[in-house]
Amino acid sequence: MTIHIRQETEKDYLVSAQVVEEAFEHAAFSDHTEHNLVANLRKSDVFVPQLSLVAEDEGVIVGHIMLTKLMIRDGEKQHESLALAPVSVVPGHQKKGVGSALIRKSLEIARDLNFRSVIVLGHDTYYPRFGFKPAHTWGIKAPFDVSKEAFMALELVNGSLDQVKGTVMYPKVFYE
Repeated sequence: MTIHIRQETEKDYLVSAQVVEEAFEHAAFSDHTEHNLVANLRKSDVFVPQLSLVAEDEGVIVGHIMLTKLMIRDGEKQHESLALAPVSVVPGHQKKGVGSALIRKSLEIARDLNFRSVIVLGHDTYYPRFGFKPAHTWGIKAPFDVSKEAFMALELVNGSLDQVKGTVMYPKVFYE
């Protein structure tokens, strides 16, 4: 298996949607509409095309990841960050490093684009391997009731969250 990661193009959208749908088809903590979220995020002002990536195995798309803009609000202060959601790998390619490769590449590109941090709601035993820590470490809270361990943040630049605290404000498209 040789995985190639590249920026998603419009021609990939249909296949990417199928990948996302397949990836979450049997997920326990899913409403099974992640593919709709991806489609809606692409049409929104928080979409960053360079941070929508696909993973190919011999020319076939087997994974997808998307990072989009969000804000962390503390009263009148707002700090831009990114949401990592979702990362998807078709079942036959799961647990083979495809998701990890997508995450690493997307974080590298986000740094290159001068983003300073990333927020994720996910498995607290998986994301720490990429440097994510519970967001409450910095005084960052979720806008809804969720396990503190599963709501995580990552500094793309050392110290970038030291002066940041508040509540993550997901764009309205996350709630549609």
